[in-house]
Parts: sequence; C-alpha cells; structure tokens
Amino acid sequence: MTRRLAEVARKVGVSEATVSRVLNGKPGVSESTRNAVLTALDVLGYERPTQLRGERARLVGLVLPELQNPIFPAFAEIMGNALAQQGFTPVLCTRTAGGVSEADYVELLLAQHVSGVLFAGGSYAQADASHEHYRRLVERQLPTVLINAGIDELGFPRVSCDDAVAAEQALTHLLSLGHTKVGMVLGPPDHLPSRRKLAAFTAAAAKAELSVPAEWVGHAMFSLEGGQAAAARLIERGVTGIVCASDPLALGTVRAVRRRGMAVPADVSVIGYDDSAFMNCTDPPLTTIRQPIEAMGRAAVDLLAAQINGAEVTAEELLFEPELVVRGSTAPAPEK
Repeated sequence: MTRRLAEVARKVGVSEATVSRVLNGKPGVSESTRNAVLTALDVLGYERPTQLRGERARLVGLVLPELQNPIFPAFAEIMGNALAQQGFTPVLCTRTAGGVSEADYVELLLAQHVSGVLFAGGSYAQADASHEHYRRLVERQLPTVLINAGIDELGFPRVSCDDAVAAEQALTHLLSLGHTKVGMVLGPPDHLPSRRKLAAFTAAAAKAELSVPAEWVGHAMFSLEGGQAAAARLIERGVTGIVCASDPLALGTVRAVRRRGMAVPADVSVIGYDDSAFMNCTDPPLTTIRQPIEAMGRAAVDLLAAQINGAEVTAEELLFEPELVVRGSTAPAPEK
C-alpha cells in the first residue's frame, strides 16, 4: 500500500497524504487533483478502491501516425503524462499500414464518448488527403488540438515547431561551412510542414544569392528507405550538403552517401530534423534541428483541457522555436 501511494503521488506530483485522502474519499482535495489521482491509478495498473470503481476516468484520444519514428513515442509519453496529471486517461491510437485508418480511429473514439482528441502528424498535414473525419469532430464540437502544421480551413488550435526558422537555421549552418550546393530531402509534395521548410529554405538561399534548382529537392515517404532513394538522386547531381525533414530521412541519406563510396561529413554534410532518441549515438552523430517537444506537448494538452473545461481558446497557430544541434554529420565543404 505504501509503495502504491508513493508511486501514484510521484506520477501526479502531489503528496502521499493527498493520494490517501482521495483513496479514502475524504474532503479537502480539488476535483482536478482527485481526477488526476484516479487516472494515475488506472495508468499504473492499480485497482481503484471499491467505492470509486463506478467512476470512469475522462478519456482523451491520442492519435499518432506510427511508433517507428522515435519522435512519436516521445510525444506520446509527454502528452500522456500531462493528460494524467490533469485527470484524463489517454487512449493511444496508432495507424499501421493496411490496418486501422485515422478515420476509423475517429469513429472509434466518438463511440467511446471521449472528452477530446490530440493529433500528432496526421493526414491534416497533407493537403491532398481526405479530411472528412476531421469535419466529423467539428460537427460534434469535440475539443481537438493538432501538433504541427495542418490545413487552415479545419480551424482547430495548432501547436507547431516553426518550420521556416528550422530551414533557415539549417541553411545558415551549411553556408557558414562553405557549402554552396545544398539540397533538401522532404516529405511528400502535399506535406504542409515540408512545403513550409522548402519555401523558407528557397527564400533564405535567394537572400544569400544562391539558387536551389528543382533537381536539388527530393520528396519521399518518411522512412529510412525513402530518404536513401531521394538522397541518391541529389548526390548524383553534386550537392555537398543535404537538409532533411526528419531524422529517419537523414539516416537514409547517410546510407545513400556510403553506398556511393563516399563519406559523411567529408564528402556530404547531412542535417536531420526532430533530434529524436539516439541521434547522438549514430555514426557519425547526427547534426539535427531539435523540436521542443516537451513544451509543445504540454501546450497542446493545456489547450485541449481548456476547451474541455469550456474556456475559449485561440485557433491561431502557436509557433515554438527550434534549436540547431551541431554534431558530427556536418563539416566544411570539400575542396573543389
């Protein structure tokens, strides 16, 4: 019992005495703290006291595109903990190839009468994808928050990393190392964050009086293999620096360089995006743009909780500043 009290207290960030008061049904605890303690019991797998078993924790859908890219489990952990602290139980929904679609998950969550939904990296970021299931959420007036850029007409609150600043940081770093032939490996052509990165990258290059030919820009699915295929074409065209829209794309780019019998960073410098887990352990350690996922995840949960509690929230996009993390995959441009 003592261990259970300590574990729940640590999860919620309150004293063991407060947890004890909730479990024994005593007064003097706010409703939000009480809900947070009960949710923590559920999350940690402990059985609720008999007198509290009739109460169901408030559910929130947490919809992710995949778990292979380490950035999404990281977002899930941050938002899951933040939800639990506010008295919600996260319901994790992960799309798989040929499996349950995002639209199917929305119907499932609506059937479960969830209090709200958080999306990270969904089809809202693809201009050409179907967005009908999001309109179902609008019709039901269900509190919803999107992580990173989505189409404007949905009108949901958005918490995003500033793609324009990220692209400028990456290009500025490569220019400082003497690179003049810099390309990009991005997501699919209709992927809005990739479009933003490309627009900012092109504008920054023009300001530096550099051209970015269309053949120096590759589009791919967000995977190691996609990055390798797109980067191989850029390397053939003589680029010496490649900015990627995700860390897996960057790792695929490193592989493409090596398959050509070349080296990173001696022949080609590579920059990733996200600073997901273990990027400091790759060979070479990856220079990348870090998303402030802790701040973004907590802001998204705060926005959702405010909506659920009846507060008005802005539909304007909250932009968070990224950070360039310089490691071993970038170096001065090779001599001609």
